[in-house]
Amino acid sequence: MGNVSFRATSKTFPGKVPVHALDDITLEIKDGEFVALLGPSGCGKSTLLNLLAGFETRSGGELTFDGATVDKPGPDRGVVFQEASLFPWLNVWDNITFGPRVQGLKHDEYESKARAMLKLVGLEAFADALPAQLSGGMRQRVGIARVLVMSPRALLMDEPFGALDAQTRLAMQQLLLDVWQTLGTTVLFVTHDIDESILLADRICIMSARPGRITREIAVGLPRPRSIESLTTSAFAAYKAEIMAEMKIAHAG
Repeated sequence: MGNVSFRATSKTFPGKVPVHALDDITLEIKDGEFVALLGPSGCGKSTLLNLLAGFETRSGGELTFDGATVDKPGPDRGVVFQEASLFPWLNVWDNITFGPRVQGLKHDEYESKARAMLKLVGLEAFADALPAQLSGGMRQRVGIARVLVMSPRALLMDEPFGALDAQTRLAMQQLLLDVWQTLGTTVLFVTHDIDESILLADRICIMSARPGRITREIAVGLPRPRSIESLTTSAFAAYKAEIMAEMKIAHAG
């Protein structure tokens, strides 16, 4: 299972001038659902994701994952950041299998899963390569495989393709669609890219300027399986126009 529940969740960072980052976030994410958080920098998207990851603690409200209160990180919630942050001295295989080895699993307990993830992200031929020998997109594929090998029930992605060039970003979006459509893992995806959110998500949560609130949820009815060709359809254009109009309202002033 991979059910997420935010109920009137808030977050304030203390200090001489406290920063009220999130206010009254109520959001339910069903097992296997792909939800995108959409909004400009500084609206609290990453803070919301970090609360679910257990990297930050909430200031108010409730937050549960599969019915259990979230108060610390755990392998049931895998996180993919904008930078893959691989160990530069380890090859692709050793980076992907680092988690299971740290957990004390024996080689035969994780080998088949690791090889399956390596194949899923298209890096079978690069198992022995070091991160410095890989492109940015390939390093991010390793980062995704490294998380998936731990069999998380939810995948939390914080603008994972934001540092990539446009062509590589499209390729990675297609890869993520293929991976998610294969595994069916719950995904919470942070982005400021409208096209990306429509292409990937079942549901888009549009956030206001700080303190971040969810101003509207839009269900994306584009048929699945999707591909980057979906970007050219009239239905896609209609969703984009609707979201752009909503974001003007959410961020007016």
